[in-house]
Amino acid sequence: MTSGRTLAYGLLGLPLAFAALPIYVHVPRFYAEVAGLELALLGAILLATRLLDAGIDPWLGWLADRVPRPTMVALALVPFAAGFVALFNPPVDHVALWLAGSLALTYLGFSAASVAYQAWGADVGSTSAQRTRLTAAREGFGLVGVVLAAALPALLASDLDEGIRRLSWVLPPLLLIAAAATFSRVGSGQPVHAPRQPLLPSLRLVMNDSAFRRLLGVFVANGIAAALPATLFLFFVADVLEMERASGPLLALYFVAGAASLPLWVNLSTRFGRVHAWLAAMALSIIAFAGASLLGAGDLWPFAAICIASGLALGADLALPAAIAADLGERQGQAGACFGVWNFVAKLNLALAAGLALPLLALLGYVPGGGDGLTSLTFAYALLPLAFKALAGALLWRWRHSLEKWNGRLPPRER
Repeated sequence: MTSGRTLAYGLLGLPLAFAALPIYVHVPRFYAEVAGLELALLGAILLATRLLDAGIDPWLGWLADRVPRPTMVALALVPFAAGFVALFNPPVDHVALWLAGSLALTYLGFSAASVAYQAWGADVGSTSAQRTRLTAAREGFGLVGVVLAAALPALLASDLDEGIRRLSWVLPPLLLIAAAATFSRVGSGQPVHAPRQPLLPSLRLVMNDSAFRRLLGVFVANGIAAALPATLFLFFVADVLEMERASGPLLALYFVAGAASLPLWVNLSTRFGRVHAWLAAMALSIIAFAGASLLGAGDLWPFAAICIASGLALGADLALPAAIAADLGERQGQAGACFGVWNFVAKLNLALAAGLALPLLALLGYVPGGGDGLTSLTFAYALLPLAFKALAGALLWRWRHSLEKWNGRLPPRER
């Protein structure tokens, strides 16, 4: 597979990730302050639509095994773009209904496109090494999309809310350009021969694969370890470091380090195997979390170094487990169903992180902006993720042989 084809496949990951940051970060504040929605109603709508979004992923994965994946991606991009533009341009009246409808439309299009796109990469790559490079390209462009989405509102308008509105109109042409490049260069890949089963038997087939179950167990522990500091990052920078204005550059540093590290992890996985490369990244994360637990007010440069180290480890978290999952999905003959379950678990990780960390902090006496409970915040931000990361590493080491079995030596799927 040529580098140009690999990059063309990855390019579509940019607009997909570009939309994720505004949806998860800007929507709550935008609808509370600009649209004037009551917080209780806003929270209920966000919770309901996110549960719906996670719940439909397994079904979308099953569907992606039964229709041409490029076609499913193309069709899903239409409601995704329309819903995203509508989301940040609400009317004066019926704001709650508008939010619920536009979010549901955006989530449906985004999730359908994402699941089919990931499974498409499993089809296009004929070897484990190729699938690793395709995954790295997709996630690398995705990180570029996140950085663009973070930077553009301030560049598009002096007022943040107007900048976010204008940002929504950037997505459709960005999607069009990226999709044109991807569809014209990539091709459909290997034909899909999924077992002709209803949804539930298909999902049982996915979960009956012991290697996939083990990979999913590592992914859950590792995902919570990543989601906890992501949830608490702004609190930690503002209240422990007392450097709230530095949060934007520090986040950018983290994501840029992640994007820059992807070629390194691809090369290390080729040389030492994906499992051992992933274990090395986990060790780097543990060192970074341990360092963060020692910081206090004004420790900007040490924390910047920690952002770089944890960002480097992020590259492995994005590229390597998903590439192993692609191999296992191809072996089963239903990569779509595998990625449907995979994305469902990824979204649950985010929900678990917020559901675990925020009530725990309140119980331990942390008050945002009040100066109380800072030790508890440091524990939840650094030491609790360290424990989950160590658990993930222990599980990966224990199950390394069953997961290494498919690392670069995946037998051809019977067709």
